[in-house]
Amino acid sequence: MRVLKLMFALVAGAVLTACSVAPEATRNAPSTLTTQELATAPAPTSFNIQSVRVNVPRSLVVSEANRYYPGGDIVWREDPLGDRHLQVQKIVQDAMIQGVKSLTPGSVPAMLDIEVTRFHALTEKARYTVGGVHALQFKMLLRDLETGEAFSEPHFVKADFQALGGQAAVYAEQAGQTQKVRITNHLAGVIQMELTQPGGYVAENMGLIGVFN
Repeated sequence: MRVLKLMFALVAGAVLTACSVAPEATRNAPSTLTTQELATAPAPTSFNIQSVRVNVPRSLVVSEANRYYPGGDIVWREDPLGDRHLQVQKIVQDAMIQGVKSLTPGSVPAMLDIEVTRFHALTEKARYTVGGVHALQFKMLLRDLETGEAFSEPHFVKADFQALGGQAAVYAEQAGQTQKVRITNHLAGVIQMELTQPGGYVAENMGLIGVFN
C-alpha cells in the first residue's frame, strides 16, 4: 500500500501539510531503507521536514555508452566525467530540498530519506535526435527526527517524465532549461505531490520508449 494512502486512511480527512528544511542536509548517508520497517505509531497529521538524506547506492551501475538506449542504472552526461553517483546524489538532494522548503511546516519534526534506484537522463545521441524519457525512480521514507523510527514502510516512486530531443532540446538549453534544471524542478514537484496528495505522483504512460529508458 502506498505510504500516503496509509496515512490518509489512518487520519480521515487530514491533508498532509509540510515541510521546512533545516540548513543542513546529510549526504553520503548509508542506506537505511528496508522493506521490514513498519510504522510503530499512528501516522501524524502533518510533518515538518528538517532533514533530507539522499543515498545513491554504489551497487547502481553507471553507463557511459553513447547509445539511444544504454543499459545500466545511472545515465548522466551534463556534468564533467567523474563520480556519477555523487553527481546524481547532489541533483536529487537539491531537488528534494527545493521541493519541501516551500511547503507549510507541519507539527511533527521529521526527516526524509531518499534512496535512488534509477536515474536515466539522455545520452548525447538521444538528446540531439529522438529525445526520450527521463527515468527517475526512488524509494522514500519519513522518519521521526529524534528517534529515527519510520512512520511507514518505504514507498517506491516512479517519477519518469518526457525528455526533450532534437531542436526542442537545443531551444530549451538556449533558454537555460538544461536537463539538470528540468529534472531538478520536476523532482521538486514530485516530492511536493507525494507529501501533500493522497495519490502522490503518477507518471505518464510513455509507451514503448519508456520501456527502454
